Amino acid sequence: MPKLFGTDGIRGIANSYPITAELSLDVGRAVAGLCGKEGRQARIVIGQDTRQSGDMVVYALAAGVCSRGADAELVGVLPTPGVALITRSTGANAGVVVSASHNPYQDNGIKVFGSDGFKLSDAKEAKIEDAVISGKAAESSSGNALEIGRVRFNSEAPRAYVDFLKTCTTIERSHANGLRIILDCANGATSQVAPLLFTELGAALEALHAMPDGKNINHKCGSQHPESLAQRVLSRKADVGLAFDGDGDRLIAVDDKGEVVSGDRILAVCARHLLKKSRLRNNTVVSTVMSNVGLSRALKDMGVRHLTTQVGDRYVMEAMRASGAVLGGEDSGHMIFAEHHTTGDGLLTGLMLIEAIQAQSKSLSQLKTVMTPFPQILMNVPVKSKPRLDDVPKIRDAIRKVEKELGESGRVLVRYSGTESLCRVMVEGPTIEKTRLFCREIADVVARELG
Repeated sequence: MPKLFGTDGIRGIANSYPITAELSLDVGRAVAGLCGKEGRQARIVIGQDTRQSGDMVVYALAAGVCSRGADAELVGVLPTPGVALITRSTGANAGVVVSASHNPYQDNGIKVFGSDGFKLSDAKEAKIEDAVISGKAAESSSGNALEIGRVRFNSEAPRAYVDFLKTCTTIERSHANGLRIILDCANGATSQVAPLLFTELGAALEALHAMPDGKNINHKCGSQHPESLAQRVLSRKADVGLAFDGDGDRLIAVDDKGEVVSGDRILAVCARHLLKKSRLRNNTVVSTVMSNVGLSRALKDMGVRHLTTQVGDRYVMEAMRASGAVLGGEDSGHMIFAEHHTTGDGLLTGLMLIEAIQAQSKSLSQLKTVMTPFPQILMNVPVKSKPRLDDVPKIRDAIRKVEKELGESGRVLVRYSGTESLCRVMVEGPTIEKTRLFCREIADVVARELG
């Protein structure tokens, strides 16, 4: 039986292994067993995004939780960082999010937070995985009729999450009045809370893709597809566009000139903002190996220490906690502001970006010039297997050949996706033409060898 947990929880096609009702039932049992405390009724918070398969997984999880004698607290559709907040702020034993983030609606997933609102460690995920795969989770709940938990509903969770976000920002409502913001909610978990938040801050607001039907989540919209948002920002002459992903933990922005602003540039803008406000603790920013070389140069010019980790916002957070940093993120749009929250939060990132615009009295198109990105091409190659890349001679040689030709004028990063059957080939180089050529050269070899 294959490994369950990837870089961001369990993920797959809904109603197919591992995203089945049966496995979800056992995951609920395992989470309740791992996170419960002796002599005390455990409570597990469960939230979801807008996928039509979400209810199936949520109620199977809840049944598993209850079968272990714990209570399941359902918060309904709520962004992933909202579930983390409710878990931490209400003293729950764990939080579970049913979402496949930026993936299409056919997919779904399960990710778990501890009582402190942080994603579980690899070791704890391994314990859940072992309990499910070994059958111990199913065995643990049999014959215990007197200790069955209850399902409870928390309809106040979205309001609590919005109120929390409002305490995280210094945005002045008087200054926000008339600020023209366009949101792209990806027909996902931010569809209700994002318009509510920014309206209450006094912005002149328009929300796109905020009518989920269970199947339109992430479809040609959101952080993965900001093209329609860019067009609307230009046509409406808006100040900024904010595009979230399906579960609301990512943000990609559009500036006042209709240009897409990547996660790395958002990170650079926020780093300079926090630095100017003396809030960049330990003068450190954390990102992953996927970050553009231009980010490192921008941070160096600011005099800021830059730490890098493997891909995954959980690893960014681990490095932040170890180094005492308060800012970290990924080019994909996951941003963590540790002075406020325990996980990546797209809405909070939007607030910090607007706060930077207000504080410096500059447009986003001006602020983003703090970083000049190197030309970067990323190609996703479908693969049938994931052997060590160094063990595939033709792929290894193709990578080395390009690295030699680039020298110090770029870099190559080839890695497998932790959530999909893809090999990601990323190349940065001196010109877009050379970069694309080099990336295609490696991607073609990967496709021939592993596709």
